[in-house]
Amino acid sequence: MSPIISPSDLKKLPTENLIILDARAGKDVKQNYLESHIKGARLIDLDTDLAEIGDDAAFGGRHPLPTPEKFAETLSNLGISENSHIVIYDDKNGSNAAARAWWMLRSFGFANVQVLDGGIQAAEKNNIALSSGEETFEKAPTIKKEVWDLPVSSLEDVENELNSNSSTVVDVRDAYRYRGESEPIDLVAGHIPGAINIPFSENLDENGNFLRPEILKEKYSQLLENKPENLIIHCGSGVTACHTILALAHAGLKIPNLYVGSWSEWSRREGKALAKEV
Repeated sequence: MSPIISPSDLKKLPTENLIILDARAGKDVKQNYLESHIKGARLIDLDTDLAEIGDDAAFGGRHPLPTPEKFAETLSNLGISENSHIVIYDDKNGSNAAARAWWMLRSFGFANVQVLDGGIQAAEKNNIALSSGEETFEKAPTIKKEVWDLPVSSLEDVENELNSNSSTVVDVRDAYRYRGESEPIDLVAGHIPGAINIPFSENLDENGNFLRPEILKEKYSQLLENKPENLIIHCGSGVTACHTILALAHAGLKIPNLYVGSWSEWSRREGKALAKEV
């Protein structure tokens, strides 16, 4: 199953076992959801459902993963069971939180998980029914899970892999953040020394939709030519990085490691080298 689904294909899906998740993030998440969402969609919150935010971002970053046990509870509360077909959307074509939710669900063992290409804006343009207010649904049995299935890297892993030149570390933030021109979110501008920059926005075409799989495959094959085959993907806090992991999966390429702590952890950790290109 492709990890990306078009609005037209979403319309054709049977409703049995279908669960749609609204993963829009930012301010007033709940209010935006109550005002308008795809009919039947259930709200999943980046800060409370897709992360377990700690007291010190120097250890785990701004959006650390919750424990599998806590995420299992979230899925139960959302009515998600092992046979669910899950479609996720946000309003930033996956770069907000839909791709993070996709990664977590795939890593939880779900095979039938897709991100809506174009997000809620594409849903509106394609006359997918919208609704407002709360949605009612029943809880599902809790799934037992102790570890994440997809590969992750720690700060120490990233440092060791760079020192041994055994992995390519990819920073998917905007180029100006990578170069250290300015930093709108984290405390320090710059990037991890040795990391290369492939902005996540390059996964999209001029209309904001994901590039076709064959184009993505060729693009990344060229960008990563003559570099270590093992990939570690990161961003600011391990959210937008999942957009590039999603794009690589869409291209039929191997799912790489996710450095969840990302720049928000690395830049705050005492003693870690920082690089700039300005």
